[in-house]
Amino acid sequence: MKIFRDLFKDYRFSFSFIVLVVIVIMALLSFFSPYDPTLWNVVPRDMRPSADYVLGTDSNGQDIFWQATYAVRNSLIISLISALVSRAIAILVGMVAGYKGGSIDRVLMFVGDSLLVIPLFLIFVMLAMMVRQHMNLAVLGLMLAFFGWAWDARLIRSMVLSLRERDFTRTAVLSGTGTIKLVLKEYLPFTMPLIFSTLINNMSWAIGLEITLAILGLVNLNIPTLGTMLNWALFYQSILLGRWWWILTPVILSLFMFIALYWLSVSISEYLDPRTRIQRVGA
Repeated sequence: MKIFRDLFKDYRFSFSFIVLVVIVIMALLSFFSPYDPTLWNVVPRDMRPSADYVLGTDSNGQDIFWQATYAVRNSLIISLISALVSRAIAILVGMVAGYKGGSIDRVLMFVGDSLLVIPLFLIFVMLAMMVRQHMNLAVLGLMLAFFGWAWDARLIRSMVLSLRERDFTRTAVLSGTGTIKLVLKEYLPFTMPLIFSTLINNMSWAIGLEITLAILGLVNLNIPTLGTMLNWALFYQSILLGRWWWILTPVILSLFMFIALYWLSVSISEYLDPRTRIQRVGA
């Protein structure tokens, strides 16, 4: 397709696409793992990378490669739950506040601004401590989604405020176009680059926050994620003991995921913007 040919001209998209394909393949491989990720001492401990154990083993007696496949899959699930749910909230709040204005706008923006000014990290720590015994992928993803929509809703609102003053809006209103049809047919295409960009950025934010909470021990450490892998590696002092293969696996995977998601967001957003697309691939 022409779209993909144009996108692959950008080295950032090409790199991101390849990295994410590898990440997704790793996540799918978890369904074929010969080991239960919650069991310990299923393989010899602290083995270096070899033909038998591609990424070595850890001090819990787990195969690091197969643990990494589960970790990638679970981190992606958390980030997708957070990103999709928070996008739905951000789109609804931003569109309604921007188009309706008045008291509705003030109330919605007051709620959003409140989430922007409060120390979210402390709130996350407190909530994680309260629900730690019931913490799973869905709970963590929804918790991140509930607090991850406010800034993006304000961005969408600002764009809708601008679109509301354009001539095509007045024409649509005078021709009897309903509010829902106007928003979906006229406003949504204009805001899609912003929505897509914030979707990917929210995925990166969710993965980073999950890693932070896991390192602090505020999530269920029996569920393998990139954060819990780092937690166990630090707990057993893998750096001091020279078990580099253990600590580097989640670190490198996390770095590649962050870079790939960021470059993917920038590349696609620029392509969807007609002005930057003309500069990149021509009219």
